[in-house]
Amino acid sequence: MLTDATITYDTSYTREEERVTTIYLIRHGETAWNAEGRWQGHVDVPLNDTGRAQARQLAAWLRERGVRFDAIYSSDLHRAWETAAILAQAQGLEPRPVPALREIDLGRWSGKTRDEVMASDREILDRIASGEDLPRGGAERMADLFQRVIGATEALVAEHPRETIALVSHGGPIRALLLYASRDRDGPAPRRGHIGNTAVSILDCGPHGWALRLINDVSHLEGGAQAPDLMAPQPPGDEEVATGSDEVTEREQRAQ
Repeated sequence: MLTDATITYDTSYTREEERVTTIYLIRHGETAWNAEGRWQGHVDVPLNDTGRAQARQLAAWLRERGVRFDAIYSSDLHRAWETAAILAQAQGLEPRPVPALREIDLGRWSGKTRDEVMASDREILDRIASGEDLPRGGAERMADLFQRVIGATEALVAEHPRETIALVSHGGPIRALLLYASRDRDGPAPRRGHIGNTAVSILDCGPHGWALRLINDVSHLEGGAQAPDLMAPQPPGDEEVATGSDEVTEREQRAQ
């Protein structure tokens, strides 16, 4: 059964089996900084015990559904790499590192809570919320994240025609890929908000574009509590919601 945090799309996209690559987008398991509400960025924070248990639950869920990957790629940050290693071991594979799948670099904001960043850089956060693409914490912009993540993923699609691969990454890169996949389709776009730890989203990538099949499925966790996804877009003053599906603003969609 799919959870309330899952969106599926019926689409007229015709799957040409001989030319389509299926991608499972998987966010890493929980870390201590996730649980504490601290922004991580490129800081190499490991999984906590909950995160390792989430990865094992996902591995079992995939096995029960007969999902087999031809390859598993991962961000080289520890929290994603350890998640990928647990999934790969269950399938007799070795994960392959792709540094371009890292989370957005948050510079001086890394390790801080949202309240701490608001106290030191409220004007910058307000300008970002109004639509400016400024370097986060003096480091990366969203445009930088999009360029590296989309470019790396398109290269992997070209390398794996007719195959099913997993990309283990972070909330920001997964959100970028979902937005990119929705750029040419009619109807609702993925919505701004939470990408759960070890959440599964699925894309079909083929010669006619990318099709969204599934977004933010965490049913393998059987309703367990989720740490907040602090990289979800958020208007000033809003509280992050720890449940619900991923979405992007109309402004962000127009920018792509």
